[in-house]
Amino acid sequence: MSLNLITITPPVQNKVTGQHRDRLAIVYVRQSTLQQHERCQESTQLQYGLAEHACRLGWPRSKVLVIDEDLGCSGASTEGRHGFQRLVAEVGLGHVGLVLGFEVSRLARSCRDWYQLLEICALAGTLIADSDGVYDPTTYNDRLLLGLKGTMSEAELHIMRARLDEGRRHKAARGELGLHVARGYMRHPSGEVILDPDERARAAIECVFDVFERRRSVHGTLNYLVTHGVKLPDRMRYGPAKGELGWTLPERSAIIGILTNPIYAGAYVYGRRSPHRSGGRPRSTPSRATTDWQVFIKDRLPAYISWERFEEIQKQLRANQSKHGGTPRGGPSLLAGILICGRCGYRMATCYRNNGRGLRYQCMRGHISYARSPCQAIMGSAIDPAVGALLLEVMKPSAIEVSLAVAEDIELERKRERRQRSLNLEQAAYEVERLERQYNAVEPENRLVARTLEARWEAALAEHERLKVENARIEERTPPTITEKERAAIRRLANDIPAIWAAQTTTAAERKEIARLLLDQVTLFSDGSEKFEIECRWVGGDISRHKLEKSVRWTSQLTNYDALRTRIIELAEAGLRPPAIARQLNAEEWRSAHGTPFNASKVWSLLLRLGRKPTNAAPSTVVVRDPGEMTVAEIASALDQPVSTIYYWIYKGWLPIRRVTALNRELYLIHLSDAQKLVTERQIAAKQPQKWLPPTPVD
Repeated sequence: MSLNLITITPPVQNKVTGQHRDRLAIVYVRQSTLQQHERCQESTQLQYGLAEHACRLGWPRSKVLVIDEDLGCSGASTEGRHGFQRLVAEVGLGHVGLVLGFEVSRLARSCRDWYQLLEICALAGTLIADSDGVYDPTTYNDRLLLGLKGTMSEAELHIMRARLDEGRRHKAARGELGLHVARGYMRHPSGEVILDPDERARAAIECVFDVFERRRSVHGTLNYLVTHGVKLPDRMRYGPAKGELGWTLPERSAIIGILTNPIYAGAYVYGRRSPHRSGGRPRSTPSRATTDWQVFIKDRLPAYISWERFEEIQKQLRANQSKHGGTPRGGPSLLAGILICGRCGYRMATCYRNNGRGLRYQCMRGHISYARSPCQAIMGSAIDPAVGALLLEVMKPSAIEVSLAVAEDIELERKRERRQRSLNLEQAAYEVERLERQYNAVEPENRLVARTLEARWEAALAEHERLKVENARIEERTPPTITEKERAAIRRLANDIPAIWAAQTTTAAERKEIARLLLDQVTLFSDGSEKFEIECRWVGGDISRHKLEKSVRWTSQLTNYDALRTRIIELAEAGLRPPAIARQLNAEEWRSAHGTPFNASKVWSLLLRLGRKPTNAAPSTVVVRDPGEMTVAEIASALDQPVSTIYYWIYKGWLPIRRVTALNRELYLIHLSDAQKLVTERQIAAKQPQKWLPPTPVD
């Protein structure tokens, strides 16, 4: 009796229907790396050949779409795979009848992405095909087979990665794993790491360590390199110019990289960076602790410095780090940590001079990172009192009433937010209960569905827990409702706030705490003149702008300097001396650089700076006189009398005078004959005092 062997073939034609052929057939092409795309041309051609397979299944060529945007992208996740995202979007919209991939690993190597695609294909009625056949995600057997293929693909990825990582670590343990070498090194064609043969490159690296040893700070080292024009070597790692030596300007990150890299001490290190994710992307942070390094071999490579010197550098770098992150401290500055530069947007540094008495705010970001000139600066005496006055104005009783009214509005808004959060918690709890019921209702044999439901249930539980923690944190941070007793206490306190603010018992740290309760930040806008503007961002979102004035160092920094210069030149050309020019400027309400009135020395220096030598002519030399008229000083000299005596006679009205103005100065002119006559009469009266009568006062 003979047995007839019956071959059972998958009913492909029964799976593919006209409804599927009416939609698109998408061929997804992917290679993990660009090197695979360039070197493995056969694999790429096989994937492109799936378009002909779609035509053999009954699709016209016009309805076959090839998506090859992900060539060179890993299938470990959907991040950066725009082609796969486009594929999922087309399937979800119901535009696709068949998805073709050479194998499951081409579509996805993550079960999360793979099962998401299966779910969407099942809902949209889309078939999935590979080099082995056509599968319908809605049928049990096909779904089971596709799930197994996806699981094996993901496991294969982890196995390959673990195998490669283990081989890399094993090779690194021998110190033979070739990594990118640092500045000042290069790799010999034989594979060993040697010092850069360029003497200038080695000298630049040695200069960094020598300067840091003297100045003991990264900024001091950077400033020295920029001042002396020292550039850092950098050999090209990629491209046609690979291996060529280039030079870059020194910057803070490059200097820190040199000072903290153990290769310069001759150590071979592997695993110095610990991987983590930031913003969805993989990142790595270097660790300075030798116990955290996976491989550490001393004296393996040529060194620039000794290991003991390297450890001293790390100790100095740790000592240079600030332990304070912008919190209120004991200095007299009011705006430390909350004053922002209006040009670059960075926080302005607080600088003290003269043993803490000279407060100054400076934007030092460009100066610290690139040794550039400071962005803008202002003395604390110009801005702190102004902001303090604004704070006292806000804390007046009327302002307190407004703030209490705003607080009531905020309380209403917080009640609405609290209600919304409670609804979100309720919805999350319902999702947890629903998914729990679905998980309990599934048959134990249906493991794929059970795993999917379990993952969803766990995700819902995590989301519910996150919402609970976030709601508890917000409730703890939200202040309680303000009572009437507290309102009355605030009103009483508002009347005493100015006295409390100015009291000697109130410390600078307490004033800073008060400022931070009312202000989020203060932004400074200054163009270098005596006028500047600040923008106060108050707690609650209100923004106010205020125009203020400060003293400047030079008169040329004044906004009205051009008009002032023109006026000084006009007065000088009119023949006025510096004292007269100063009196005229003060009468016209002009002010100097420091906001003080003008004096003769300031006018004299301005005239010299303008290239105009002040006139030395005296008013008495240019005055127009009548015959026989003399000034008070000349009369006193001619009659051998004190000047004060002549002025006394004028005050009594015994001498007739004529008032004249010369070089913007008033002079007294007296006839010599009148003065001689008065002297003669007083000499006669001295001998006969009973017969002398004072002359009649003249007008």
